[in-house]
This record gives sequence, C-alpha cells and structure tokens, in this order.
Amino acid sequence: MAPAPVYANPTSHLSNGHSNGLKKPHSDGFGTRAIHVGSEPNSATGAVIPSISLSTTYKQDAIGVHKGFEYSRSGNPNRDAFEATLASIEAGGAHGIAFASGSATTATVLQSLGPNAHIVSVNDVYGGTFRYMSKVASVNQGLETTFVDLENAEDDTILAAIRPNTKLIWIESPTNPTLRLIDIPRIVSLARSHPSSPLVLVDNTFLSPFYSSPLLQGADIVMHSLTKYVNGHSDVVMGALILPPHHAELTSKLRYLQNAIGAVPSAYDCWLAQRGAKTLHLRMKAHGTNALAVAKALQVSPYVEEVIYPGLRSHPRNDLAWRSLSPHARKFIESSEKSIDEEGGFPYGGMISFRIRGGIAEAEKFLTSARLFTLAESLGGVESLAEHPAKMTHGSIPEAERALLGIGDNLVRLSVGVEEVEDLVADVEQALEAAASVSL
Repeated sequence: MAPAPVYANPTSHLSNGHSNGLKKPHSDGFGTRAIHVGSEPNSATGAVIPSISLSTTYKQDAIGVHKGFEYSRSGNPNRDAFEATLASIEAGGAHGIAFASGSATTATVLQSLGPNAHIVSVNDVYGGTFRYMSKVASVNQGLETTFVDLENAEDDTILAAIRPNTKLIWIESPTNPTLRLIDIPRIVSLARSHPSSPLVLVDNTFLSPFYSSPLLQGADIVMHSLTKYVNGHSDVVMGALILPPHHAELTSKLRYLQNAIGAVPSAYDCWLAQRGAKTLHLRMKAHGTNALAVAKALQVSPYVEEVIYPGLRSHPRNDLAWRSLSPHARKFIESSEKSIDEEGGFPYGGMISFRIRGGIAEAEKFLTSARLFTLAESLGGVESLAEHPAKMTHGSIPEAERALLGIGDNLVRLSVGVEEVEDLVADVEQALEAAASVSL
C-alpha cells in the first residue's frame, strides 16, 4: 500500500510563502485544501480531477516490486487520495483512514482496544453506536461501557468512572439527537490527569470539519460518518478516522485493522466523497445560516415548546458553542455581517431538534405535512430532512433510557439543507400549523 501524503494543518503543501525571514509563509485556507489536497493534476495526463481506479489488483515487476499498490483492499489510488483530503481538512490532522461506513469505523476502533477493555461514553450517544457497544462488543470482546452525562457530570464523577483498564472516552458533541455540548478540552484534561490516561475520541459528524476542530482541542481521534456532511449528497455510505501527527503508531494499528477486517470503501465511493468534500466549506456556511433562521422561526412559534440549537443566544451552552468553533468557522462568522444576528445568535451547523406541543400525533402530522423537509433518516445532505428520533434513529435504545435522555414522542430532529431559506422557514411554519390542527 502506498502511504498517503501527510499534510499537517493549517500549513498546506500549496503554500507559496518564503522561508528567508522576509515574509511569513502563507497557509492555505480550509476550502483551498479541500479542493486541492489529494486532487493534484495527474502527472501522465494532466487531468485535474482524479480518475476512478476500479482495478482490484496491480502488476508487480518482480515479487514485491510494484508502484505502491498490490490489492485494492489494502490500498487504492482513490482511497489514498481521499484520505489525504480528510487529513488536510480536519484541522490538526495528519492521518486519514476511510471505512465502508460509520458503523464499520466504530467497530474497528472498539476492536482495536482488545479483549476485556473498558470505555466511558457520553450517555446521549447515537443509537447505532450504543447498540454496538452494548450488544455486540460486550459479547464479542468483553467490552464494558460506562455511560456518563459528560455535559453535566462533576469532574469527580467522570474521574470515578475511569478504571485501570479504561482505554477510551467516547464523545459526541453536539450529541444526537438532543444536541448537548461536551466541553472537549475539559474531558481531555480529565483523561490526561488519570493514571489510565485513556484516549479521547470525538465523533465530529454533526459539525463536520468546518465548524469544529476537536484535534486542536486535544482529542486523540476524530471520527466521521462521511455519509453525512463530508460527502453531503446522500449517495455514499462511508466513515473515517483522522489522527494527529503524534499518533503514528496508533494510526498504523488502525490501518492494519482496516486491511485485516476489510470494511473498506469502494474506489467509486471515495471518488464521490472526495468530490463532495470540495464544496464542504460552501455547503456548511449555507447549512448554518439556514439552520439559524429556521431555529429562530421555531423559537417564536406558539406550537413549539422548546428549540435546541446551540447557535441561539438563548441556548444554555451558547458560550461553549462559540468557544468550540473551529478557527475557519469563526473567521467566516466574524467576517460576515449577516452571520451574527441582532440577538447574538450565530450559525452552528445544520442540525436542529425541537419539541412540538403535543405528542406523537402532532409530531407525525408535522413530519408528514412538511413539503421540503423529507421524512427520512440520516442527515447532512444538500436537501432538508426531518425525522422522529424515538421511533427511528434511536429506536434501539430502551424506552426508559430514552426518557432519561429527553428523547420523547414530541421530539423532532431537522437536518436543514441548503435550499432557499425563505422556503424552508415557510415550510416549517405551515407544517406546524397543520400539526396544531390535530388537537383541535
């Protein structure tokens, strides 16, 4: 397998600055890296877009002598190129590892911990991750998981949950679907202070590499379901891990498992996802500004009990949301007069959850009355989606535990797309009115 190029952020290989002390080297921005890193013009043909390499095997000039590729499970030009893109756009990243799905990514990380390990996980974790931790890894490798409210728990409570065999702390921030925010530097500090010194992994799917940079906040591993924002067009299922430069040994271990387990993405999927990543910075700006407008419309609606969007000034963790913004997201927000509203709200990704007045009947009426928000699972595509977490994405979590997490029958989750914002606001407002008619 040919090693993927390593580009440490924020300085890119495309920098044109001088190193003679007369001028500070120029560091390319997020969008520039997304477009160029991994997509260098082909030296043989001059093609500016990588071709799709569908071959599963590669000619060897002699035994073990080849051009960096042997077998496509072990390495593929499209996967290598895309992994270089991922490492470049996740600020602080140096190593990208792509998988066939987010779930395969989760499974590989947990298998890397070995038998009879213990992990600490945020309690409001994605239903599929909860299922793998509690129903699969617990049986197959004796993994034990302690679910902790990492948002509100005291330091002593979190430290008490860490055991001598604790290998990993699993964070989602914002969590799915209640958008609770975890103070990543705080958790990293606690992990480092404990004798076990577990690794800290952050699932950064909801914010994408554009709005959040967990590696710059001290995390050891960042995970993405690339199916969502990074690909962005609802036509690829993929996952990935990104690690910083100092975790070369851990990267080698995870790459070994990537090949040995074999849950690798196809060349075509890598090509599609790399194409999607080129517009990630543009799409995330639109997702964020649209979501802020929709959240504000929900907030003033008499048919809504509560709106959960950390970018709203009224959100109890709004200050943490601002502190957790990536450097490039903050630059975008501060440089755009329209990004920060008169109340001090700002774009913070495209995900919104809200509690509609009523219960399951009103929630379902809203979901089936929306015209532009399609009733469907998943998120992060250019199109707007809406779903019912208790009955759909989080149905695998026992009802009593869902209730403790605030995932009730009146909770609705929106993935706000990049359509015209006026149309999205109008659609939400008419769907709410339709839902209100259920109880009349």
